[in-house]
Amino acid sequence: MGQFVASMRREMDVPEQVEAYLASQPEPKQADLRRLHAHVLAEFPGCRLWFTDGTNADGKVVANPDIGYGACTITYADGSSREFYRIGLSANTTGISVYVLGLDDKTYLARTYGGSIGKASVTGYCIRFRRLAVINVDVLQAAIHDGMNGHQAG
Repeated sequence: MGQFVASMRREMDVPEQVEAYLASQPEPKQADLRRLHAHVLAEFPGCRLWFTDGTNADGKVVANPDIGYGACTITYADGSSREFYRIGLSANTTGISVYVLGLDDKTYLARTYGGSIGKASVTGYCIRFRRLAVINVDVLQAAIHDGMNGHQAG
């Protein structure tokens, strides 16, 4: 992954960075990531597209690279805030993580989708799974839809 991050330092626009990131992933993870990426772009045409290379301001790797979709304001405990994506998509060592950010209720994802999504770990803002084949993709897509629209029913 280090070579990939270093290659991202040269100037590329976001769609080029996303494509390079997707192309850098091994199969079958790459196919699953491409399927999810295409779904979000088709469902939310014109949404803001993000790419973060996982490095901090000093160039140190602090997280996995990820693709982001949409925009919301994240407010931190110290009262500061910043704009960030609503949905994040990232490869990890064991599979794929889908981040659903901007939800006020940190139990919403697990309560709403944890029991029906299949073989996935669902936390306050992350759905982690090995492959699309082991989860209910319709349930994942519903969680993505809720996150992009800021919906969270009681």
